[in-house]
Amino acid sequence: MPRFFTEHGDENEIILTGEDARHIGFSLRMRPGETLTVCAEGIDYECEITRITGDAVYLHPVHIAPCAAEPSVAVTLYMAVPKQDKLAEIVQKCTELGVTRIVPVLTARCVARPTKADFGKKQERLQKIACAAAKQSGRGIIPKVTGLVTWKEALRQMQEEDISVMLYEEQGGVRFGAVPLEGCRNIGLFIGSEGGIGEDEAEQAIRAGIHRVWLGRRILRCETAPTAALSILMYLTDNL
Repeated sequence: MPRFFTEHGDENEIILTGEDARHIGFSLRMRPGETLTVCAEGIDYECEITRITGDAVYLHPVHIAPCAAEPSVAVTLYMAVPKQDKLAEIVQKCTELGVTRIVPVLTARCVARPTKADFGKKQERLQKIACAAAKQSGRGIIPKVTGLVTWKEALRQMQEEDISVMLYEEQGGVRFGAVPLEGCRNIGLFIGSEGGIGEDEAEQAIRAGIHRVWLGRRILRCETAPTAALSILMYLTDNL
């Protein structure tokens, strides 16, 4: 069933406009009487099309329920900016796995060093990738890709989560299963770039209460580590 997103749902009538309306009417060639799903704030509205005009599609909700695909935890991925176009792949795969928010971070060991203004030009494209992946995977929300933040800003945000963890291989850490996740609803996950995380930044994170975890003895690429870590988090919180 086709899937679309809107900011606010309504139990009586939902109206889709703009690109979504054109896609329904012209690309999918849907007609009144056919059904589709609209997601709003984690709620699925299974709707019947009642009317299609040149710039709007009018829908009547016939069944309303929380999106079954949405995890019970909100995971924010704090991702050190990688080289080339690896962040696009990370956004896509982590959206499929259930991430709620992706915060690109500029750390000391990042090889790619965009300015906030330069990164802003990429942010819109990354958000579109998140939207497409959310539709494909049946999500109830579109994860937000934020603007670029500094390490200091990321550390402050991670301290506001119920619990935050970082992958840190250089001087040990615990397995994910040893992290006290019970009762946590907002979880921060930090992943370094190709060069990992510097010792000074790691010490700052430890002093801030961030838990060090490891994924075993194999060395994972920076685009592989987020999907592996997020999969483990979803499994440990009964969301996979």
